[in-house]
Amino acid sequence: MTFDTTRTAVARPVVAPGPRRGIGLDEMRLDGGFWGVHQETNARATLRHCVDWMERLGWLANFDRVARGSTGGERPGWQFSDSEVYKLLEAVAWQTAREPDPAAEELWDALVERIAAAQDDDGYLNTCFGHGGQRPRYSDLSEGHELYCTGHLLQAAVARVRTRGEDELVRIARRAADHVCREFGANGRQGICGHPEIELGLAELGRALDEPAYIEQARLFIERRGRGSLAPIALLSPAYFQDDIPVREADRWRGHAVRALYLAAGALDVATSMGDDELLHAVERQWTRSVERRTYLTGGMGSRHQDEGFGDDWELPPDRAYCETCAGVASIMVSWRLLLAKGEVKYADLIERTMYNVVATSPRADGRAFFYANPLHQREPGGDVRPDEVNPRAEGGIRAPWFDVSCCPTNVARTLASWQSYAAFVDDAGEEPVVTIAQYAAGEMHVATDRGTLVLDIATAYPDEGSVRIRVREAPADPVALRLRVPHWADGATLRGPDGDLPCAPGWADVAGPFATGDEIELTLPVAPRLTWPDPRVDAARGTVAVERGPLVLCLESVDLPDGVAIDGVALDVAESPRGSGDGAVVRLRVRQPKDGAEGRPPFLASPAHPDGLGREIDATVIPYHRWAERGASTMRVFLPVA
Repeated sequence: MTFDTTRTAVARPVVAPGPRRGIGLDEMRLDGGFWGVHQETNARATLRHCVDWMERLGWLANFDRVARGSTGGERPGWQFSDSEVYKLLEAVAWQTAREPDPAAEELWDALVERIAAAQDDDGYLNTCFGHGGQRPRYSDLSEGHELYCTGHLLQAAVARVRTRGEDELVRIARRAADHVCREFGANGRQGICGHPEIELGLAELGRALDEPAYIEQARLFIERRGRGSLAPIALLSPAYFQDDIPVREADRWRGHAVRALYLAAGALDVATSMGDDELLHAVERQWTRSVERRTYLTGGMGSRHQDEGFGDDWELPPDRAYCETCAGVASIMVSWRLLLAKGEVKYADLIERTMYNVVATSPRADGRAFFYANPLHQREPGGDVRPDEVNPRAEGGIRAPWFDVSCCPTNVARTLASWQSYAAFVDDAGEEPVVTIAQYAAGEMHVATDRGTLVLDIATAYPDEGSVRIRVREAPADPVALRLRVPHWADGATLRGPDGDLPCAPGWADVAGPFATGDEIELTLPVAPRLTWPDPRVDAARGTVAVERGPLVLCLESVDLPDGVAIDGVALDVAESPRGSGDGAVVRLRVRQPKDGAEGRPPFLASPAHPDGLGREIDATVIPYHRWAERGASTMRVFLPVA
């Protein structure tokens, strides 16, 4: 990767109006470490893995059938399978922006050629509707996902135009966006898509191509939602589509989690593009209540399997947590937009928590198998995952290579490929530019400001270790400040600048410029294991406690228990503090002693006065949650009963 210091980089997913801009992919290079390894695995293995599965299953051939005019009969894949191709293309665009990759460019050209051949003359592009032997266009807005697929096409085009400029895919996306505006504009169909996403694609493509009509169409879709216009689905209410309450009036996220979060991200794009403070504040309000009352310790969102959705306030059962990987990706998209709009550290804190404990949890170490759902308690070892076939279930306790609904692998791929874009931002609101580092990783930054380029070398083994050492390699002559994030859990952090110790408390920590070549800054975060107690209103977790270490949620896995000791047969001795061990911790457990004569009774009759007695003590290792099930099928829990 070569750095282009002659311009302000735009190779990033979000370019929002306002004083803050996220850095581009061409402004940071990772040097190994946690995210560098994940990104390399994604580039080397995951992208090709996704292509191979979509080719094998006929999802790519769907475009060829439309081009040949041979549609009709059985069509491979769900009605939204086109979107996976577009998310893969987005990942490829970000990947090629970071470093030259001839194989990825060849893949891009081959896929775009097949997609272009399937586009209708008026710009419509979909392989499930509108052609011979298929249902008419837009005949099922509730479940058809046509606009959803188009939205992902537009996001792929945004990635391309911001990394390579306009090419054939961008031209395809222009025609598709123009078609949507004609079909669903103010004087056209008054419908919306059952799965939000078109709003995101239109708004960001409008910014990328300077086409206000696209942003206006996104606004129309936002304003139409919440009016009960979508045909209902059996056993589900309009809240499933977020079609029960207008976006401006809602005070929390509800219904299908991914849909709710994509809608919120689209609403933020519209709000910041149009200076709509009311809409911006509405999403802020929804974020605050939903994070406070409807979000898991891991950052995961969605507690109900029936609708892949949010439950009620405080309804957060660890064993029935859905926490879809795609919801984690969407949560990051929302929090990043709020961070750019408001600059508040809490949004960066949630991004970190979700990155480490949802996004990084999904892919297996080799990048070729994934979790779809991310429960915080696995009662039975997984055993029904098919290693060489499509897996019909989102749950399972073992990462699967592909799913019947395989939205998560490509979502993980595009997020990892663009990780740098969430790491830092530049704030030009004050007297001098401020470069803010929001996420920590080893590497180098070449950050363009209006006073020149700030070049930083970052050395860290975070999150395994708490030291983040920053050396200034080059700095503008005029002052540029540096701001570092001190996570909310980091009481006791220390910060040393070129002139000595600086104030350091959870929040933003400022290091004033000007800087000189060779200046060093060191932030030290306390990453010793700590206990985290659930809110007592979370009924399903009452009487338990979790162990965290830095940004990592830890878990107890059955493979780390002695033979004969079950995951549900131990309790944590909180009188004994957890001790650090590698990137995990060692905890003291007490083994339960079943009461005589309890066999065969219902569980609530086994011990009417108090729980089963606690016997011998054992020490066991709790590991980072993102690594669970890497050693095979197991049982696992994050929240441990308290002895």
